[in-house]
Amino acid sequence: MKAAIVHAFDQPPRYGEFEAQPAAAGEVLVRVRAAALSQLVRAQASGKHYSSPRSLPAVPGVDGVGLLEDGTRVYFAFPRAPHGAMAETVAVDARYCVAVPDGIDDITAAAIANPGMSSWAALQERAHFKPGESVLVNGAAGTSGRLAIQVARHLGASRVVATARNPAVEAELRALGADHFIRLDQPAEQLTAELREEIQGRGIDVVLDYLWGPPAACILDAAASHGSGEASPRLRFVNIGSLAGASLPLNAGALRSSGLELLGSGLGSVSNEGLVQVIGQLLRAIEPAGLKVDAEAVPLTEVESAWQRSAAERIVFTL
Repeated sequence: MKAAIVHAFDQPPRYGEFEAQPAAAGEVLVRVRAAALSQLVRAQASGKHYSSPRSLPAVPGVDGVGLLEDGTRVYFAFPRAPHGAMAETVAVDARYCVAVPDGIDDITAAAIANPGMSSWAALQERAHFKPGESVLVNGAAGTSGRLAIQVARHLGASRVVATARNPAVEAELRALGADHFIRLDQPAEQLTAELREEIQGRGIDVVLDYLWGPPAACILDAAASHGSGEASPRLRFVNIGSLAGASLPLNAGALRSSGLELLGSGLGSVSNEGLVQVIGQLLRAIEPAGLKVDAEAVPLTEVESAWQRSAAERIVFTL
């Protein structure tokens, strides 16, 4: 069958022939129609993610949209290795498929699933978010961050604060539902002071962190207090990505003097079946919530060239 194939971690995948696999017990065979290129897929294919393939060659892609043998259109995830989603057919655990609503096209479903799930799972499964709570989205300019604003609003956030390095995106993020915008391109002391005003002044219940690194360090510093005699309110800090760095200094005093609870959301912290169920909820919410994602459809035959270019929209490979 035809597929995108990773031959080396330091090279983009190439379009070619890869041996098809039959469905085993408990699996279904999916004829793939669309598979998105996400940050997770890029990291896996470069060998830099903790879930990267252990041997090559392999087919990249964690999820997509396709047809079951009876014609049912489904979103699917976690095909059996070494086959990823960017192939003509894949064998998938039957528990890792959910129906795609009729009103949602293949490209939208494939493009929105991973980035939308990142915030939905973090809020619902990890932070146990409740309607009326406030949310800070750290790193809101990307596809996942923009969807996080929309998802938080849909789930009932009373206030959403967005951060981004580029101040030019402020109007766009406010239009998506952000109540306040904080620029990350300012000195750490000023950034920490502004974050402290939100966290300790107005009050933040949940942080959705797509950046880690220095911006996250400022948030954690902003949560620290000098002790007022009262217990600080809970602040659930959920890390989802590390675009600004894989590590940061953490002052132990920030934990002792605040209500900080450090959590993570991703593969392993939520079960595969749980993540797929979250995406089912997300897909059913697209129309009533008016969720939006910018996507560009690209034939899988062009995978090598498309992989190497940056795009404002989420690239979705089609078969």
